[in-house]
Amino acid sequence: MRKKEFIVHSSAADIEERLEHGESKTDWQRVKAMTQAEVERLSDEDEGALPEGWENTVVMGLPPRKKDVHIRLDSDILDWFKARGAGYQTRINAVLRSFVQTRQQSEHNKTS
Repeated sequence: MRKKEFIVHSSAADIEERLEHGESKTDWQRVKAMTQAEVERLSDEDEGALPEGWENTVVMGLPPRKKDVHIRLDSDILDWFKARGAGYQTRINAVLRSFVQTRQQSEHNKTS
């Protein structure tokens, strides 16, 4: 079965043309006039302040390609992830990745 692809490829010129024709509802002049402090304040209001040490969690590069697998999960666990909407498989992967990275860091610290 072939996956549906929802990726849209656009050049910078395509995007600029769409913006010129009013397809964006963003007030770009207002955005460009904002100071960095104002951007950070609005971000904190929307999402909350970043936790201390967040910059140590940044991962550069792309994650490895995903592989199709069949996995058996407890029904209540699967129901919990699915109840949070689309993307539940991505969230399960993120939880597993976080677990593995924490264990790898712990193992690395033991050998250092």
